[in-house]
Amino acid sequence: MRTALEIHFYKLQSHDTFPVKMADNLPSDFDVIVIGTGLPESIIAAACSRSGQRVLHVDSRSYYGGNWASFSFSGLLSWLKEYQETNVTTDVVTENSMWQEQILENEEAILLSSKDQTIQHVEVFCYASQDLHKDVEEAGALHKNHASVPSAQSPAAAEAACLPTAEASGSTGSCEIPAEQRQCSGPGSSPEGNDAEAGEKETQSDAKSSTEESSENLPKVQDHTETPKKNRITYSQIIKEGRRFNIDLVSKLLYSRGLLIDLLIKSNVSRYAEFKNITRILAFREGTVEQVPCSRADVFNSKQLTMVEKRMLMKFLTFCMEYEDHPDEYKAYEETTFSEYLKTQKLTPNLQYFVLHSIAMTSETTSCTVEGLKATKKFLQCLGRYGNTPFLFPLYGQGELPQCFCRMCAVFGGIYCLRHSVQCLVVDKESRKCKAMIDQFGQRIISKHFIIEDSYLSENTCSRVQYRQISRAVLITDGSVLKTDSDQQISILTVPAEEPGSFAVRVIELSSSTMTCMKGTYLVHLTCMSSKTAREDLEGVVQKLFTPYTEIEAENEQVEKPRILWALYFNMRDSSDISRDCYNDLPPNVYVCSGPDCGLGNDNAVKQAEILFQQICPNEDFCPAPPNPEDIILDGESSQHEVSESTVIPETNSETPKESTVLGDPEEPSE
Repeated sequence: MRTALEIHFYKLQSHDTFPVKMADNLPSDFDVIVIGTGLPESIIAAACSRSGQRVLHVDSRSYYGGNWASFSFSGLLSWLKEYQETNVTTDVVTENSMWQEQILENEEAILLSSKDQTIQHVEVFCYASQDLHKDVEEAGALHKNHASVPSAQSPAAAEAACLPTAEASGSTGSCEIPAEQRQCSGPGSSPEGNDAEAGEKETQSDAKSSTEESSENLPKVQDHTETPKKNRITYSQIIKEGRRFNIDLVSKLLYSRGLLIDLLIKSNVSRYAEFKNITRILAFREGTVEQVPCSRADVFNSKQLTMVEKRMLMKFLTFCMEYEDHPDEYKAYEETTFSEYLKTQKLTPNLQYFVLHSIAMTSETTSCTVEGLKATKKFLQCLGRYGNTPFLFPLYGQGELPQCFCRMCAVFGGIYCLRHSVQCLVVDKESRKCKAMIDQFGQRIISKHFIIEDSYLSENTCSRVQYRQISRAVLITDGSVLKTDSDQQISILTVPAEEPGSFAVRVIELSSSTMTCMKGTYLVHLTCMSSKTAREDLEGVVQKLFTPYTEIEAENEQVEKPRILWALYFNMRDSSDISRDCYNDLPPNVYVCSGPDCGLGNDNAVKQAEILFQQICPNEDFCPAPPNPEDIILDGESSQHEVSESTVIPETNSETPKESTVLGDPEEPSE
């Protein structure tokens, strides 16, 4: 019998071509089965497990998070390789007849998809110097049965710097770039994934500790001085330091008074993670990047605004905090856009721009006045809780958050199986309820409720669903978009749409202090709603803010824009806000979770998790704080010492101990 402290992981070796049958010992009866380890699914699994439900949480992938995941650099390249391979393989579910033997006469099957079709239009570019040498590999990487990096002396050395050997790679034709640029395909020269991809949270924690210990020898921020060729970072350096990267598939921030922060504090899941404050809100206007004053102190210390503008801005922001108490001030403009409303408020064009694009962060053409006032109030309410801006970012990336909730679920007895696919759901013809699932080994597992992430549903089930798309770009650069004395700034910037039908682009720039990139580089995420392919949507903004790295420019220290060392573009499916009625023949006890949306925060994930949990457990509290570990006893077995070890907040790197934020102990709001 499991205790609350046991964490069950059924994991496979990364070099296995086919999964080894390891599910014989799985129980055959659960209260809740969750398919997919994205953020909303992980929150539901944690809530159900906390309320005493027997939870089985499975994912066909080898890593936690689904499209919410974070990867090391080589792990990201392996993810790209997997994407390429799944696009050329056939759907094995229809070929495997094992599940058919488990279907009775009064039952029918709903087949699930074996291919992830949420990612499209992947294009990868490598601009850094292609000096990859023999045996260059990721520092601290485990040795696995993968082909080694080809020597730079081989005939195809230039391509080998980015492309894998023939034995290790799939098709690379999906990446199309101009001939003069070097192309780096999805499979990397170091296909080794990080420990999160291997499937165990504990192992990833060990990797973090190793990263933190090794980084103690790095120079301190204040000792950083620019010297000739200081920023000359090569592709082999990126590969070697690949474990210092934690690259998010979806780019989001946490509002300091948002639903996710409140849930992390309430459930005490915040003890599994640490956070950094976003240090700057930036604006892009008339071709230049400038910092936006947010708090009262920022406004009055700003040299960008005149004294009159400062008073105008403070008066308007004060009104926004209390706008609901003064409906007469905006009622006549409810049907107009927020942009038009701002023009009536005695604000200069400079202030209108700051409020619209950097504070409210709303659309110039589609957001109404009430939406703009609500967004501005939310921004202002979040100021000062943990820092000078409203936003927090989780150390080691957004992918930490699903794993935190998975850990909570496991602590309360949830069972986890990665690389464990589900072939079909079994539906009773008479009641139309789902009775069981059949996994890749043909095991039939019964459950009362089924939570499934949208990407696992087949094309037949989703034939009437109209999906939106998100355009994403990930850049590794050698400098910040706005240089200051500190090289550890964490910034958010909104670039307004210029053409009709296009969308504003959100830019989040992360420094090495977030544990998402190596020293001397920045990790830049660009996100917008899709109107074309990701590259077509985002390349214009990339060209305005950055310049591709070239050897000639590397010798010139007067380059104004930061240089791009490596770039990735892709489109991701946005399955949020889809009505349940759009899915075909969905049993009433099967609940669908969406993937990431395009919004900046995580409120949508928390809302849908709570709604679905209340449908499953209508009389239970949603993710209450856990009891004292010493008081947990299940089936007569006393708790073990591991709980105290698993709940210790990881120590931060010596670079950032004073700057990281622990939730639940906020500062007093600043003015």
